[in-house]
Amino acid sequence: MSATLIIVLLVAAALILFAVEAFVTPGFGISGIAATACVVGAEIMLYREYGGIAALIGAVIFIVCTVLFLWWVSRSKSLERVSLNATVEGTFATEAQLSVKAGDEGVALTRLALIGNAEIGGKMVEVKSTGEFINEGTPIVVTSVNEALILVKKK
Repeated sequence: MSATLIIVLLVAAALILFAVEAFVTPGFGISGIAATACVVGAEIMLYREYGGIAALIGAVIFIVCTVLFLWWVSRSKSLERVSLNATVEGTFATEAQLSVKAGDEGVALTRLALIGNAEIGGKMVEVKSTGEFINEGTPIVVTSVNEALILVKKK
């Protein structure tokens, strides 16, 4: 197999591995390291076979090709097919939390070091203090409710 063909194959493999690193397994590292090894191998072969100027020109061409390839892949519709486009349409609030209304009164079951548990309307719910620490057993009043977030203060 000729050196030129090996260089071309190494460059093609590097482009594919860089695309995998950028779009499939970002931050994982193995494909990026392998792509870098392919580039270094291609550059070494270019230098041995054709000299320093050819290796420099090859490096510049490779950088330009990599940027253009990644730009093309990022603009293609193939990424849209594999990307997550779901929206969350729900809440993690419990039935007890949804039943609490502003103005309801209760008692802190645990120390509210900003967040803790309280009994409001006979139901145990997670609540958040409006900024002060509230000791266990202290009467509280609900100041506002936003889905699962119940803000309380001392009564």
